[in-house]
Parts: sequence; structure tokens; C-alpha cells
Amino acid sequence: MTTIAPSQGALAGSRRAGKPKRTAVLDRAYPGWFLLPGAAIFAVFFMLPTFASFYFAFTRWTLFDVKFIGFDNFVQFFRDPQLTKAFVNTLIYGATTSISKVVIGLLLGVMLTSGIFARGYLRAIIFFPVLVSTIGVGITFKALLDPFNGVVNTALASIGITGPGWLTDPTLVLYTLIGIDVWKGVGLATLIYMAGLVAIPSDYYEAARIDGATGFDAFWNITLPLVRPATTTVVILSLIGGLRSFDLIWATTNGGPGFSSDVMASVIFKQYQAGFYGLSTAGNVVLFLVVTAVVLPLFVWMNRRQADL
Repeated sequence: MTTIAPSQGALAGSRRAGKPKRTAVLDRAYPGWFLLPGAAIFAVFFMLPTFASFYFAFTRWTLFDVKFIGFDNFVQFFRDPQLTKAFVNTLIYGATTSISKVVIGLLLGVMLTSGIFARGYLRAIIFFPVLVSTIGVGITFKALLDPFNGVVNTALASIGITGPGWLTDPTLVLYTLIGIDVWKGVGLATLIYMAGLVAIPSDYYEAARIDGATGFDAFWNITLPLVRPATTTVVILSLIGGLRSFDLIWATTNGGPGFSSDVMASVIFKQYQAGFYGLSTAGNVVLFLVVTAVVLPLFVWMNRRQADL
């Protein structure tokens, strides 16, 4: 009589069937245990402060006293005469820095993934500003762009050009700050684009060359569509950073001259400095809702377009 040995699958199935039900449940839950430390940190350092902010936004509070006052903080916040100017500045700052980082980052990414001479050295130079402290960048540019003793205007004066008040002219200061922000942050956008560009198979470009496509045709029809995930990442990160920007602006101009470079975050900080803690907390909630209202629909729309490719 011949015997047939059970297959490996049958043995595995019998072993699983023989396990106690509780052990099987624990085995299935085991990978989830690794999420617990990260989830705990996220809950303590993000979720808890967020919910606390929503509560304290409806109170007049100090370190020793809390009094519930309803929507009074929000009413007073929206009556702030600086708010309209700061809100417009915030939108201009966020949109302009985001678009600039996308365009410049993509062009630099294409250049630095080509066979350009000394590209490793150029990559280091472009990415270096990302590593520098934002406060340090603000203080440095404040000195460089001083209208009287700054290096930039001194250099312009040496060739007969009168330099403008980069940080003192109300019509120019916001765009100067945008330029500084782009200079500091474009290295990260370039790095993200470089990662997306090197992931594109070279076969696509070879096929395009065989079909007689020009360099621009290949860029428009191959590169742009296939780096759309990188574009989504750069847009969302840059827009969130731009709408929440504070440290660079505060270190460089303190929101001045006047209120010309104030953004929502700097207005909120001024209220906090004045001791209006509940009012500044309400402002933070408003800023959180504004960023969410701008970024979330854009993120969903860009992901849908990416899925349609």
C-alpha cells in the first residue's frame, strides 16, 4: 500500500487550525503593536494640544485662571485692524513661495540629474540653505539688506545704482521676504524632484528620441506627467510652510515696516506678547482652519488628477 505525504499547505493549514483562537487573534494583531509608540507620541504631542487649543480658544486664560467666554475671542480677533492686511499677506506669501519652489525646484532638479559638470558640488550648494537655521537666515539677510550699510546696497552703489529699501519699503518688503524664503527652501524641493526624476525609466526617453521628439517634447509629455507625485508633495509642503510662516518674517522685519509684512502668525504672536493668551489661541485655531481649508481640497484635487494618469 502506498501512502501520500501531506502537502506543505495542508500541514500549515492544520497547524493554524490547531492554534487556540486567542493565539490566532494575537498573531493577527502583532504588526499593529509596532504602531503604538508612534501613535502615543502623535496623540500626546499633536492631538492633545490641538484639542486643548480648541477649548482654550473659548476662554480667557492665564497660567493660574481659566474663564469660559464663548466666541468673544473670535469676535475680537476678526475685529483686529491688522487682520485683513495680514490675511492677504499670508495668502500671497503662501501661494508665491509654493509656485516659485515648484518651478525653480523642477528646473534645478532636471539640471542636476543631467550630465552637467560638477553636479555633485552644485547639489551641495543648492541644498545647503535648507540646513541653516531659519532665524540665522533672517538675521543674516537683515544685515545684508540694510539700506545704508548692507553689503547688497553697498555693492550696487559701487556701480552707480541706488539700492532700494529691501526691508524698509512697504511695497517691496513682502516680496523680499518671499525671495529669501524661496532661496532657503528651494533645495528641499529640488531634492524631491531629483528623487522623482531618477525614478523615471530611461526607456521612455529613448523611445521618444527614436520617434523624433525634441527635448521640450520629452519634458512636456514624459517628465512633467511622471513627476506629478513629486509636484504634489512640493506644493503641499511649501503651501503649508508658507501659510504658517513666522520665524523668518519675525527675525527679519518683526512684521514691519508698520504692518506691511505682517502675516497671520505674526499677528497672533503680537497678541500673545501683549498678554491676550485666549485671543492668540483663538487666532491659532483660525489659522489652523485656514490652512486646512486651503490645503485639504488642493491635496484631494491633485491626488485625483494623479490617479487619472
